[in-house]
Amino acid sequence: MGKTESVGQIESLKSRIGSEEIVRAVRVQSTVRGAIESYLRKEGYVEISPVILSTLTDPLNHPVYDPSITAYNQKLALTKSMIFHKQIAVQAIPGIFIMSPNIRLETEDKASTGRHLYEFTQADVEARGKSMDDMMDLAERMIVFTIEEVRKNNASDLEFFSRRIAVPGRPFRRIRYRDAYERYGSDFERRISEESKEPVWITGIPLEGREFYDLEDPDDPGYLRDMDLLWPEGYQEAISGGEREFKYERILQRIKIKKQEPESFRTILEMSMSGLEPSCGFGIGIERFTRYLCGLKHCADTNLFPRIPGQPGI
Repeated sequence: MGKTESVGQIESLKSRIGSEEIVRAVRVQSTVRGAIESYLRKEGYVEISPVILSTLTDPLNHPVYDPSITAYNQKLALTKSMIFHKQIAVQAIPGIFIMSPNIRLETEDKASTGRHLYEFTQADVEARGKSMDDMMDLAERMIVFTIEEVRKNNASDLEFFSRRIAVPGRPFRRIRYRDAYERYGSDFERRISEESKEPVWITGIPLEGREFYDLEDPDDPGYLRDMDLLWPEGYQEAISGGEREFKYERILQRIKIKKQEPESFRTILEMSMSGLEPSCGFGIGIERFTRYLCGLKHCADTNLFPRIPGQPGI
C-alpha cells in the first residue's frame, strides 16, 4: 500500500468514527444483537462459539472468491456460514444459536447493492426436530420482540434517522416462490419488498435455487422446505433458512446433482451415515436488520470498520 493510499484510509477511518449517523446505527445494532440473544435464550436456545476456520463450509449457490489457508497439514476455509456445524451441533443440543462472523468475498459488482458486505454477522439458529413452520413462527416472534426493544431503547436514534418503525403484525404474509415468479418475474424479491409495508415470507424455493443441504419437499417434488424473509420498503432479504437433508443417500445425491465433490463434504456425509436427526434453522443478517431499522442506504453505514466488496478496508 502506498503512502497516499494509507493516508486516505486513515482519513476515511477518522471520518467514520466522527460520524453521528454511523455511531447511532452502531447503538441500534447493539440493541438488535442483545435482543436477539436475550429472546433466543428465553426460548431455551444455547449459544455456541463461532467457527472461523474449517475444513467444512457452505458451498453457496452463487460465485464468490474462495479464501483458504493451509495449517497443520490441512486446507482450512474461512467460514462462509456455519450451516453444517449447526446441523451437527443440534444432534447434541436441541436448539442452538451463534452470532456468527461470516466471510464471503463477493464479486465487485455487489458493492453498490447496499446489502452486501464481505465480512458480516448473522444470528444463526438451528433446532432439532423442528419444521419450517416452527422456525418461521420463532423468527417472527424474535423480530417483533427486537423491534419493540429498539423502539423502547433507541427512540432518539430512530428520531435522528426520521424512522417510524411499526411493530409488524403476525403472522407475516406468505407468498409461494412460483406464484411470486409468475406475477413479477425474476426480479420478484425487489418488487415485493418495495410494495410491502411489513415483512413478507417467500416459501417453496426451487431445488436448483439453493444449496444441496436443504430438504426437498416430499409433498412437492422439485421444491424445497425453505423460506426467505423480505424486509419491506425495498430493503429485501432479511432471513434465509429451511429444513435440512439428513439422510446419507439424499445428501450424496444432491451433492452430485450440484456437480460438487463429495470429498469436500466428507464430514457431514460420515455423520449422516451414522444417523442425523432432522433439523431446521435460519440465519438473519445483523447489519441488514440494522440498515432496515435505521433506513440506511448501505449496510456499511452500520459498522465502524466495514468490508465492502472490491474496496479496501482498515
